[in-house]
Amino acid sequence: MELAVARLVQQRTVKDWYTTAEVATLLGKAEFTVREWCRNRRVNAEKRECGRGRSREWVVSDHELKRIQNEGLLPLPGFSKY
Repeated sequence: MELAVARLVQQRTVKDWYTTAEVATLLGKAEFTVREWCRNRRVNAEKRECGRGRSREWVVSDHELKRIQNEGLLPLPGFSKY
């Protein structure tokens, strides 16, 4: 029984969208860093209503989170390797 509970705790709940705080935790980065990645278009993220007046917060899709984990960040816009 304890082993089953431990496995459930270790498994991550798959969501459609993650907040910058959740992405930061999953990737071991600071939330500020993840917000900067979104702002600088280093990850594909969207702004969603968050219930705090007119402000909106960044959210990252599960598909994009997996892409970041497997492939890393997107290059900075306007920069080329060559």
